Amino acid sequence: CLGMADLNEIVNFLDEELKIGEIPDYPGALNGLQLENAGVVTKVMAAVDASLPVIRHAVEDGADLLVVHHGMFWHGAQRLVAAQYEKLKIAMDAGLAIYSAHIPLDIHPCYGNNALLCEVIGMREPEPFHEWKGVKIGLKQRLELSLDELLVRVGSAVDSHIHCCRGRMDEACVGMVGVITGGAGSEVQAMADAGIDTFITGEGPHWSFPLAEELGVNLIYAGHYSTETFGVRRLSAHLADKFALAHGFLHHPTGL
Repeated sequence: CLGMADLNEIVNFLDEELKIGEIPDYPGALNGLQLENAGVVTKVMAAVDASLPVIRHAVEDGADLLVVHHGMFWHGAQRLVAAQYEKLKIAMDAGLAIYSAHIPLDIHPCYGNNALLCEVIGMREPEPFHEWKGVKIGLKQRLELSLDELLVRVGSAVDSHIHCCRGRMDEACVGMVGVITGGAGSEVQAMADAGIDTFITGEGPHWSFPLAEELGVNLIYAGHYSTETFGVRRLSAHLADKFALAHGFLHHPTGL
């Protein structure tokens, strides 16, 4: 029987499970509860971005908690006018609380974007690698399959268009595969230095493609948005089970 839960209990659980206070992030991430409500949650919705269209849809769907990967404050202090004002007004008028988790969700061993993407594409025993601000933000594992087979698996996992730089001479074996979801294409040099033969990420700058060619690294761009739907979906489903709540996912792709 679906019911209601206390917002503070949910937030305390998320903060502890995701280690919000321990894991570093970009200043604009502001991980944790970004907007509270009166304290009651009956329906939790998940989304990648806390954008105006997403907040509108969350309210229309009757949500009182929105769990996102990219929160409301990436650009630092802003005037509360236009879309920024409208987002807050819509959410506050409807009693919609908003909780955001960026790097803490990317790297979580159970609910993390990296771990879940690895699981879907057949990386059963990946190990953490690529240190950033004292934490390891990627997963790697050697796979014995062809690049074409891996591309099929990745494409099926993200259910969207993927783009690949075929930098490695041996396409019959992808070798050591590294996964960092989101926008980590600029780390291709670090991947080569770490012995990664095939790097899966979301997106990267233009120069990452020719550099991957020169370094002999397969670089798979699977979509920033598409590689980061996994965590919020799994996390919101877990919250629904744990706290007996209705839940859903708001799909609002950027195409990037």
